[in-house]
Amino acid sequence: MPTRSAGPSALAAGLLAGSIRLLTGVRAEWTGDLPTTEQRVYYANHSSHLDFLVLWAALPPDVRAVTRPVAAADYWSSGIRAWLAKQVFRAVLVDRGVQAVSEMLHAAGGDKAEARRQTVRPLLDALAEGSSLVFFPEGTRGNGYEVSPFRSGLHTLCEAVPGLKLVPAYLGNLSRMLPKGEVLPVPLVCTLQFGPCVSLAEGENRKKFLDRAREALCTLRRD
Repeated sequence: MPTRSAGPSALAAGLLAGSIRLLTGVRAEWTGDLPTTEQRVYYANHSSHLDFLVLWAALPPDVRAVTRPVAAADYWSSGIRAWLAKQVFRAVLVDRGVQAVSEMLHAAGGDKAEARRQTVRPLLDALAEGSSLVFFPEGTRGNGYEVSPFRSGLHTLCEAVPGLKLVPAYLGNLSRMLPKGEVLPVPLVCTLQFGPCVSLAEGENRKKFLDRAREALCTLRRD
């Protein structure tokens, strides 16, 4: 199990997490399964740049220390963002160019399983090291009112890591707190509901599993 050593980065993580909780007023509610340092993939709806910050900050400190958010490399690879991504969040940075190429190969009839694995390769590497992840299966920001159909990533992770446990986490109010195109957040209280674990059932096909995982997330909505 990976752990974060004490030091300036750990201190910065704690201070930042506290600041995010204060700013957003987020209070996490857990139903079914309690927080654990055992490996999990926390998957959530995506409607704001604040999403992974809020979910990460709301985790208990010991859970947060072994959990890495998945984020776009092009947004987090320069300046202060790069330092935060590497030193504070320990983010798993995904190249959206690789994802686009993989999807093209998939659509062109190439090795579909390999194309999907290539898309999530950095995530699989992080899981192999024992880390937990924060993941957004819609693949892009939504409108804050509807959860878009999931892309294949969750299913690919579960196929590659038998027995992997996924925790649905519904973030409420964040699209109104920080609307698209805005820089400063509006003072609203956001909500965060964690649901019972979801796992890939034996023989369950990709569409059925993704639909079931999405429904598990949608049922948590409270706003």
